[in-house]
Amino acid sequence: MTLDQVLLVDDDDQMRRAISQALDLAGLGVRELSSAERALDFVSFGFPGVVIADIRMPGMDGMTLMTRIHEIDHEIPVILITGHGEVQLAVRAMREGAYDFMEKPFAPSRLAEIVRRALERRQLVLENRLLRAAAGHRDDLEQRLIGRSAAMIELRSRLRTVGPSSADVLLIGATGSGKEVTARALHDLSPRASRPFVAINCAALPVNLIESELFGHEVGAFPGAIRARYGKFELAQGGTILLDEIGAMPLDVQAKLLRVIEDRTVSRLGSNEEYQLDVRFIATSKTDLADSVADASFREDLFYRLNVVTLHIPPLSERREDVPLLFLKLVREAAARHQRPHVPVPEQVVAAVAARDWPGNVRELRNAADRYGLGLGLQFDAGQDAPPAPQRLADRMAAHERQIISDALAAHGGSLRPVYESLGLSRKSLYEKMQKHGLDRRGFQGGTGDPG
Repeated sequence: MTLDQVLLVDDDDQMRRAISQALDLAGLGVRELSSAERALDFVSFGFPGVVIADIRMPGMDGMTLMTRIHEIDHEIPVILITGHGEVQLAVRAMREGAYDFMEKPFAPSRLAEIVRRALERRQLVLENRLLRAAAGHRDDLEQRLIGRSAAMIELRSRLRTVGPSSADVLLIGATGSGKEVTARALHDLSPRASRPFVAINCAALPVNLIESELFGHEVGAFPGAIRARYGKFELAQGGTILLDEIGAMPLDVQAKLLRVIEDRTVSRLGSNEEYQLDVRFIATSKTDLADSVADASFREDLFYRLNVVTLHIPPLSERREDVPLLFLKLVREAAARHQRPHVPVPEQVVAAVAARDWPGNVRELRNAADRYGLGLGLQFDAGQDAPPAPQRLADRMAAHERQIISDALAAHGGSLRPVYESLGLSRKSLYEKMQKHGLDRRGFQGGTGDPG
């Protein structure tokens, strides 16, 4: 078993060490982590193991960690450790998706037995996913990056091509368009899926500590460095590093980053010793870095080193037909996340959402969906008024026709013959209507049916 198959998260050093030793004696490989935030670096859609977490921890607690993990992959088993008097909380966690819980004190052999069952279940889930993929079914990109527009179909196609490779990737997209979700998908499609995914917000790193954060430091490397520290690059060994908004990185640090990317070696501050770095780099930018090169705020050599594979994430303004479907999904997720009953979304609300511009892209749309899922109605961000829903009969009839054809295409997996036969249309008429409504059958294909 690999060290990553059991992630043990507990801020109590003695308890964590005792559990780790017990599981190790039972033949289970364990990675010990003292904080929930750190655990998220090791969890991905392809993570092959289970997570054990204490409920009571400073910062992010075990319940919140479970929610965050299930947002990445709802089928990752999470086992919660509870103290005396927390059983009711643990039972609620079971209803919300926990695999099991253990009340302190517990027999180590009992925990090992639960972990083995959870690992078997996880292995079965991953095997079933491989079988579905081999049979030609849609992979999870259809759920992560929703959209039937040509732009999203093309993006998913390129991700499936680039993801399994070792190439570094540059993602260009407007704020809120889904760059980090795309980066996560690239990681999970790669052979590194079971290794850490470390996201670094280059715009948020303190200027005076950025090198220490990235490269780590030895004792005495600078005033205040009283203990050695691993850098984020070193912590990502074997996995993927996301350099979010790389254009905000200072020029002197860009020079050092270029050397790391070219040589795949890193030295901690205060040390002359180099170690090999086995990582994949994914960088994001909300602006075209070629413009930053032109105004000398970004190094040209680093730009060309990152520009081997560049993917553009389309804003919602370039895929407006995806907005209704995406909003409905986000509303369902919001209601489930906040433990609220499903809130119906009437036609006029969908029409208002579809008619509006979303300058904040998916992030802004998610905020609106969260408010709607909480039962607060359709509220837009400050300074943005809801447009009136279109009332023209012709518009409503066209939207209704488009929905009927879309539903038929989805029901038949994009196969055209049963669609035009069931709707009483000729093949030529169906093609014309699909072209009129901007429908592409490739966005509905999920099997091996007759393409018509």
